[in-house]
Amino acid sequence: MLPRLDIDRTRAYPPRVTAFTQTFWSGLQNGEFATTRCDACDKLAFPPKPICPHCWSTRLTWTPLSGLGRLYSQTVVHAGPTVFASEIPYRVGIVDLDEGVRLATRIIADTEPALDAAVEIVTLAYRDGPLFAARVITP
Repeated sequence: MLPRLDIDRTRAYPPRVTAFTQTFWSGLQNGEFATTRCDACDKLAFPPKPICPHCWSTRLTWTPLSGLGRLYSQTVVHAGPTVFASEIPYRVGIVDLDEGVRLATRIIADTEPALDAAVEIVTLAYRDGPLFAARVITP
């Protein structure tokens, strides 16, 4: 179960939810983090995809992810898109999950985390639906 952070506003830029991605977004709403694993080549893809980007198979299975990983890269956005103007500055980065998936996400941190810091994926529970972010795990 992912940690949950309640955000008392609507998402600045809600994701486009399709019949395929509904599984991901419903799971995230319930604190679950998952992606697709190819049954043909056994590789994970993130974001979840209906076709394996490695071998093009359509034989996929939804697979849970731990949400634990390491911070690979990060930056602070000081001049972002207009839709995110009220959130500037904000931190984004690349996270390598323990399962071998690399993903881009918002980073929740008051100060600049060290590269290779342990992070966990959290559910950001907005009034109109979930998003996810990574935050540093403090010992």
